[in-house]
Amino acid sequence: MKVYEYPKCSTCVKALKFLDRKKVGYDRVDITVNPPSKAELKKMLKVYEGDLKRLFNTSGVQYRELKIADRLKGMSEDEALDLLAGNGRLVKRPFVLTGASGVVGFKEDEWKRLF
Repeated sequence: MKVYEYPKCSTCVKALKFLDRKKVGYDRVDITVNPPSKAELKKMLKVYEGDLKRLFNTSGVQYRELKIADRLKGMSEDEALDLLAGNGRLVKRPFVLTGASGVVGFKEDEWKRLF
């Protein structure tokens, strides 16, 4: 299992500690260097029932600088996924796909259900 994370992200650190406590094996991927592929983003989009905003790091500097909130409504799904696949700083993290399911961000209750 790949965990897309940013090493300096405190939320990602909490998520990895959670997985370590549960003894869940994973490979760390720096999301800023190697963002999820468009195919992986499409799978996650299905998990979140097509809600594109859930995949974006809405509290991130680049999200604000690029004014994504204003642009998202007029963006096609393909445009949004291309943007995310090309810039890992825009992707909500941690980002984890597990077979047909997955999760973005770290809410312990959600992670307990998944792992």
